Amino acid sequence: MTSMGKTRRMMSVGLIGAALALTLAAPARAGETPTAAAGWQLTPTGTDARFRGLAPVDRRTAWAAGSKGTVLRTTDGGRSWRNVSPAGAGDLEFRDVEAFDARRAVVLAIGEGEASRVLRTEDGGATWTESFRNTDARAFYDCMTFFDRRHGLAMSDPVDGKYRILSTRDGGRSWQVLPSAGMPDALPGEAGFAASGQCLVSAGPRDVWLATGGGATARVLHSADRGLTWTATDTPVPAGDPARGVFGLAFRDRTHGIAVGGDYRKDQPSPQAGAVSTDGGRTWRPSATPPPAYRSGVAWLPHSRTAALAVGPTGTDLTTDGGRTWRTVDTGSYDTVDCTPDGSCWASGEKGRIARLATRP
Repeated sequence: MTSMGKTRRMMSVGLIGAALALTLAAPARAGETPTAAAGWQLTPTGTDARFRGLAPVDRRTAWAAGSKGTVLRTTDGGRSWRNVSPAGAGDLEFRDVEAFDARRAVVLAIGEGEASRVLRTEDGGATWTESFRNTDARAFYDCMTFFDRRHGLAMSDPVDGKYRILSTRDGGRSWQVLPSAGMPDALPGEAGFAASGQCLVSAGPRDVWLATGGGATARVLHSADRGLTWTATDTPVPAGDPARGVFGLAFRDRTHGIAVGGDYRKDQPSPQAGAVSTDGGRTWRPSATPPPAYRSGVAWLPHSRTAALAVGPTGTDLTTDGGRTWRTVDTGSYDTVDCTPDGSCWASGEKGRIARLATRP
């Protein structure tokens, strides 16, 4: 593609993101019927699994991973989903999936001891290879992220007082535990949340962030060297209880980040469920108008500098000012959300729910 063609394509994708933000944010005028609006369009999955792992590749291709060892894949924009679950995985709880294209993907199963596993496919899910099985009963893996098609990390709750980081340099074919010398001590009771596949996220070739809760404060840990050394920063998201903290992170670059969370219990309020960083996670400010309830997933709209979506069991919220203020735009239940470079956004959650953000009449 010529440089002019690339420029035109990027401008088109940027306009798509801006249009989605505008149509979601625009309030309906009294007595006026809008001609079109952006909203979630549910897709038929044919399952009641809960999908906390989601990896859209582009407008046509997406992967979802969830309960009962379920993995789905679509290559037609969600019009149909194919069950590509690994054989014999019915007892596994998949909470994260990272996909490189329509054929290659990596899924993470969570749990204590050997329940935590990583599986990889190179043929669209026709066959799977187990590339990691946790043999330490003290470890419990929550999330993973990839910097590129080769380099990735997975994180476990603290072992011997420090978060454990697993690293791959070959696209998930093999994994090694990184040294813990550069990891700060975990707080008493602190852990990650395997709620949306977004407790460990990356931006660019080396930067990665880890979200925590359960301790006295909810923190975000940052590494600029692919997980070898880390610094920890407190956030204003409430913690102090095993059910409270930061559940999801999104960085649109190595500087600008959004954190969402709260208290996942239905009968408990989440008064400060959002925070913003403009310095790579070194400091965090509370959202002036945060999401109104617990949120587990967050994603920047494609090629937007200010618009993002946050999702949770009680709804979807939109920000058009980089996370400072949020407004609820949908009341459907979703656990995680993600957007692709070519201008599509997807969300997934309980009871087999997978949806695309689309313009509708």
